[in-house]
Amino acid sequence: MKVSLFITCLSDAIYPRVGEAMVRLLAKYGVQLDFPDVQTCCGQPAYNSGYWDEARKSAKTVLEAFEDSDFVVSPSGSCTYMVHHYAHLFQDDPVYLDKAVKLQEKTYEFTQFLVHVLGITDVGAVFPHKVTYHPSCHGSRLLGIKDEPMQLLNGVSGLQFVPLPFAEDCCGFGGTFAVKMSDISGAMVTEKADHVKETEAEVLVGLDMGCLMNIAGNLRYRGEPVKVMHLAELLYEGVTRA
Repeated sequence: MKVSLFITCLSDAIYPRVGEAMVRLLAKYGVQLDFPDVQTCCGQPAYNSGYWDEARKSAKTVLEAFEDSDFVVSPSGSCTYMVHHYAHLFQDDPVYLDKAVKLQEKTYEFTQFLVHVLGITDVGAVFPHKVTYHPSCHGSRLLGIKDEPMQLLNGVSGLQFVPLPFAEDCCGFGGTFAVKMSDISGAMVTEKADHVKETEAEVLVGLDMGCLMNIAGNLRYRGEPVKVMHLAELLYEGVTRA
């Protein structure tokens, strides 16, 4: 099967190690990730701001980039769910509507792919640290990702999991929301970082680098020593230790 990596803007430009961790971890199970280099932004910033013509331009590039893929895997629940909006963007274009529906059906967030497609919940990782988990809004509320990350964390030897208080509260990032409503966004992420501190965890893990970047920035600004990692990074680091 041809499995392609949909890297997303933040991972590509700022956190390439997340994509590297995904590639190396999946290679352990015989999955050689293809990387169509013509892929671009999913179009979410434009879509959420009401610039739907611009969003369609990005969406068309994404649709064509992954047209021949059997599966598409992304490290972001937010960008993965944006693919679900493509059918709405192209509701009056039968050709691209068909492409949109097909892409939606074969696109998975990283933990969804591991658990539901590959049937893996234990990668053989060892990570002897105190860890808490932030469930991003798009992944948990819109894609329904709830059990998958916990199943994977439960399979990590030596990991001490600490629940995050008010875990389902938004971190305040929300893409363009953080720019348009910066004061409210700042208050929300400060509250989220306070809850992370309450856990006394060494590591905060999540599934979306937008949220993790926001929380990490607040923690770093306050001088807090909490390490922030994408779950793919934690699992791959744990595998290298095993």
